[in-house]
Amino acid sequence: MQITSEALERVIEELARLPGTGRKSAQRIAIHLLKQSDENVVRLADALIELKKAVSRCSVCGTITDSDPCSICSNYKRSNGVICVVEEFQDVYIIEKTNQFRGRYHVLGGTISPLENIGPDDIRIRELLERVGEKDENVQEVILALNPDAEGEATAYYINKLLLSYEVKVTRIAYGIPMGTELEYIDEATLSRAFASRTTF
Repeated sequence: MQITSEALERVIEELARLPGTGRKSAQRIAIHLLKQSDENVVRLADALIELKKAVSRCSVCGTITDSDPCSICSNYKRSNGVICVVEEFQDVYIIEKTNQFRGRYHVLGGTISPLENIGPDDIRIRELLERVGEKDENVQEVILALNPDAEGEATAYYINKLLLSYEVKVTRIAYGIPMGTELEYIDEATLSRAFASRTTF
């Protein structure tokens, strides 16, 4: 194939590296950007540069933030006594959208995964134990909200085992059948978990 623009090809290659973006999608985005005004493209470029410069990790919970500590950790109205443990910072956004949780978070930054050479020391488990052990935080409950896959289960089990030596209640979010789904389309593992996580009506 004869390439008519090296610059366009370079942008397509970079966009194709984004998750969920194949070469065709990358090509469409690149051509769309090419058709935009200089002002629009510069605004996008500035926003991306600012993203890398301004965003950092909260030193307390590990989520992404423009200020340290983040707005959740610095909010005195949030409950100090409950910490919700999640895998990645995007999980915080998902839970916050529900407006159901008023405690604080702890972002692990991944899960234990022997196949990828990620052990307990490679994620923020030690920091969690330090927070639970701090008298200032007065942690009474740790909610494990990790993904229900093999790595998430292994990480939850490991954290639960470590927390046995602390005077803290360890719970986990319930997993089960999504609203609007018929039973015949539910896999066995999800159905089993739904029965195990059942509550009174």
